[in-house]
Amino acid sequence: MGIRDLSSFKHPKGALPFERTNWKRHALRIQSLAHEHPKRVSAALLLVLASTAMTAFGVAPLSSLPETSLPAVTQVSEPVTLPGLTQQLERLDAQPLSLYRSDATRSSDTADSLLRRLGADDPQAAEFLRSDATAASLFLGRAGKAVKAIIKDGRLQQLVARGAPDSGEIDTHFTRLTIERMPADGMGHWEARKVTLPLQVTQRFTSGVIESSLFAAADEAHVPDGVTNQMAEIFGSDIDFRRELRKGDAFSVLYEAHTADGEPVSWASTSGRVLAARFINKGKAHDAVWFQEPGRKGTYFDLDGKSKTRAFLASPLAFSRVTSGFAMRFHPILQKWRAHLGVDFGAPTGTPVRSVGDAVVSFAGQQNGYGNVVELQHSGGRTTVYAHLSRIDVRKGARVEQGQLIGAVGATGWATGPHLHFEFKVGGQQVDPMAIARASESLQLSTMYVAQFRRLASKVAAQLQQADDWQAAGAQASARFE
Repeated sequence: MGIRDLSSFKHPKGALPFERTNWKRHALRIQSLAHEHPKRVSAALLLVLASTAMTAFGVAPLSSLPETSLPAVTQVSEPVTLPGLTQQLERLDAQPLSLYRSDATRSSDTADSLLRRLGADDPQAAEFLRSDATAASLFLGRAGKAVKAIIKDGRLQQLVARGAPDSGEIDTHFTRLTIERMPADGMGHWEARKVTLPLQVTQRFTSGVIESSLFAAADEAHVPDGVTNQMAEIFGSDIDFRRELRKGDAFSVLYEAHTADGEPVSWASTSGRVLAARFINKGKAHDAVWFQEPGRKGTYFDLDGKSKTRAFLASPLAFSRVTSGFAMRFHPILQKWRAHLGVDFGAPTGTPVRSVGDAVVSFAGQQNGYGNVVELQHSGGRTTVYAHLSRIDVRKGARVEQGQLIGAVGATGWATGPHLHFEFKVGGQQVDPMAIARASESLQLSTMYVAQFRRLASKVAAQLQQADDWQAAGAQASARFE
């Protein structure tokens, strides 16, 4: 592309004299540069032309739209009269806010000490708590009752306490104790009412990230221990929580929670069922959904419909720590290295021991260094051994189901402390129990319920994915502030 003689260019129409002089000077300067650097000037002009073309391409479609296609914008102004300060205060007086203080009863509590913690200086209320039989039940039984109190000018107006029932229905019911000042006679008359009500069941969804241990992460996410144990059971055949857990692993769990008047309870010995969960271990996601077919026991399936329940549990104890694995070890009594053809589970004396699979009891008694021991015969030439038990709860020849209790942890025989020694044998040879659990057969959905399960799994998958997105967004936000 050539550069023409710029001195022949006409001045812009209507330019002032000094503007014409500047225009001519710039034109001569460009002409000089063109002769000295023709290639650079040509390239610059091409770039300008190309940019102009792209801009025109982007703007042209908008300019071609008819004016009638643009939305009409209407501004509306309307005066708003705010109520005066006096009116606002009158409304607050008509509907006063109800503020309360909350606490929990302690085993050392008296009427005076509890009221002081709640911010009340009320001898009359303290006397009623001591003298009325129904009110005094607040300090009987187990401590830890959740207490809410309304205090006005240092005087107790109402106290509501929720706790375990007096009967044994602690997993299904709660008691609500209401102590209230009745203003009818103006003399500070008090009433105490106590009722037993069923616990409510609600669904809760929460997530956590592993920093040190599963239980620490669950505590941080306010997940009950019973739910944490269930997660360990559900994914026990996929993940060895004692050796394969990594910092940064994450979980999400949907579970049933027991509540009393909408408040979580801590006294129930059983936790609500886990309805769905996802555990991400070493970058791999493991999913589980609770599903029950009519006439069959409910169990957990992955999102593809494959059962998480296998023929053998990964552990004969509910989630516990391994003190010695399936490998060589230094024997604490014989004081020499020898093969340890089993797994030792450290746990307090009396911890329940369960069968890892359906079986027949082939031995229940004492065996030298094993102390109290139970041996179970499973199908396919497979046997399991449970040693050092403090007690035995089955007899030879009895049939047991997977998960059934067969004894308790102890320190009988050649044991230096309470633990369970567990062995898994195939054809008489000891094998790694974890490997067997992972390879064992699993249940399958009935064909007629596959479509129903898929609908459920689709909803659960969306919830779990949303939890993953939240965790990822939170991790990115944390990284920006570090």
